[in-house]
Amino acid sequence: MAQFLLKRLIGLIFVLLGVTFITFIIGYAAPGDPIQEMLGNHFNPAAYARLKHQYGLDLPVLVQYFNYIVRLLHGDLGTSFQTANRPVWDILKDGVPTSLELGMWGLIVQIIIGVPLGILAALKSGTWIDTVTMTISIFLFAVPSFILASLFQVMIVYLHGTIGFDWPVAGWGNTWQYAPSDIQYKLGPIIVYAAIGLAYFARLTRTSTLEVLRQDYIRTARAKGLRERIVVYRHAMRNALIPIITVLGVTLGFLVTGAFFTETVFNINGIGYITIQSINTRDYPVIQATAVLLATGVVLGNLISDLLYTAVDPRIKVS
Repeated sequence: MAQFLLKRLIGLIFVLLGVTFITFIIGYAAPGDPIQEMLGNHFNPAAYARLKHQYGLDLPVLVQYFNYIVRLLHGDLGTSFQTANRPVWDILKDGVPTSLELGMWGLIVQIIIGVPLGILAALKSGTWIDTVTMTISIFLFAVPSFILASLFQVMIVYLHGTIGFDWPVAGWGNTWQYAPSDIQYKLGPIIVYAAIGLAYFARLTRTSTLEVLRQDYIRTARAKGLRERIVVYRHAMRNALIPIITVLGVTLGFLVTGAFFTETVFNINGIGYITIQSINTRDYPVIQATAVLLATGVVLGNLISDLLYTAVDPRIKVS
């Protein structure tokens, strides 16, 4: 186990190096000049040269990248281009709890609804239940999240105009608080964020369960006269969960940084919303920091998946 964890940590280092290098080069080669945009109408050559030196942008690109890695190793994500002398982490830290709350509740909804729906569709394969479930899943999976968010807002506005239905169409409420007014704000974004993942979990669970139910050992278990519930939940589901755990690990990696469009449409001040604003203003240090957080989350999520494999199937050993 220790050797496995060490290999994963070494892999994490190389993945982060690759992500930081790619995002750094993209930011360096991107069109536009962030310093000139920062100065705006107050541009003058002296101020331009001073700020470029202050941010280290007058150095060779490899030296800039080396300095960025050194700061990153000390926990410094850099300084924002758009807010003078403000650390990037100071900008992101307020959005992390909000994005984490949205992602966590979205994932819970995806699992507690999507997985049982997939099992039900597999057990009722070929019936109207299977057809309806998979049709809805395909529709939800095909429609982009920003379209679902916009449709939700249009529906709320329509209901408000016709029957006086009063429900907020944007905002988040107080983070990690669940008064009735807070729940009203949070329910819509959570449903929209969970919809696509819910559909994917349902389809994956159905496919995986059907494949396992066709195996010889399942037929043998049924031939022994075991109850169908025992056959499905004790014998079939353990093997059917392997692909689901794989997807779960990736989903865990996107908990904090996976709701860009949902946060933007609902005007939620999370990591996704902050990153979109940073892209619009060419605030490359914030974009690079988000990429590092995303890469770290995905690698750690995959690590959790690998550890869960051994709990579901003892035949799988980490090495």
